[in-house]
Amino acid sequence: MTPKLDRPSRLRSAVVALLRWFDAGAGGEVDADSADAERIDWLRILPFAFLHAGCLGVLFVGWSWTAVAVAVALYLVRMFAITGVYHRYFSHRSYSLNRFWQAAFAVLGASAVQRGPLWWAAHHRHHHRYSDLPEDIHSPVQRGFLWAHMGWLMTKRGFKSNVHEVPDLARYPELRFLDRFDIAVPIVLALALFASGAVLENVAPHLGVTAWQLVVWGFFISTVALFHGTCTINSLAHVMGSQRYDTGDDSRNSALLAIITLGEGWHNNHHRFPGAARQGFRWWEYDVTYYVLRTLSLVGIVRGIRAVPQSVLDAGRARDRAR
Repeated sequence: MTPKLDRPSRLRSAVVALLRWFDAGAGGEVDADSADAERIDWLRILPFAFLHAGCLGVLFVGWSWTAVAVAVALYLVRMFAITGVYHRYFSHRSYSLNRFWQAAFAVLGASAVQRGPLWWAAHHRHHHRYSDLPEDIHSPVQRGFLWAHMGWLMTKRGFKSNVHEVPDLARYPELRFLDRFDIAVPIVLALALFASGAVLENVAPHLGVTAWQLVVWGFFISTVALFHGTCTINSLAHVMGSQRYDTGDDSRNSALLAIITLGEGWHNNHHRFPGAARQGFRWWEYDVTYYVLRTLSLVGIVRGIRAVPQSVLDAGRARDRAR
């Protein structure tokens, strides 16, 4: 049973929760081992609820082809930032970047409103270490669909950035700054969309776009779609699809999820060899994120792309032929 806090303690906890909307480091280290570590932190998740509520703004601002196009473009660009940068680079180091591009791509990833690079990579590395075991923080096998999809990240344990999991990233002050003030880049993005919409409203009225319309579509709707698209890999990719490899967990390959996430749906492949930059191991397993990384390597931005070992590919082909 969770012990009750006295009134001053409750007040302090509420103030700290509010401050952490803007500064994830406010109030010191998050106590992820407290008795209520896995209970939903209702004050802390209000911005998350506001993000979803913002989508209802479409009832007041309407739509335009320009606004929809911006929403789709931002979904695709930021999905790549999550899959290609937060996941394949920061979490698994499947290729190399110089420090400038590492910082630039980290900013792009932060615009997805999925916390900072250290937080994201730390939780993901923990997931791979304990995939679908009781220690896995977002396993649908252990805790069900809703918990794996979004419930886990609403808790104190889910909010904590486990810096000890990512010492290779924590040595960069710019990454630590983005991780601590993870709301900064999303705010800049929302303001930029508002300003762009205001300009278009005046210089190109025939487009039918307004400042608030661009915010609702380009920020709220696009970001919420991006969030739930990303989270399908936590929730659905461990219960839906096929298994080519025996990975000791319930990771699965899904062509549908690969479309939604630009290639992340080949999740069983990924759990077989997480260090590879490519997750679609067969020629027909489309992996848009990998294609973009290969393109960036041609101009020297991405270097040292890690390939899937031939032995892993051969074992997968043998398994497919045996079916």
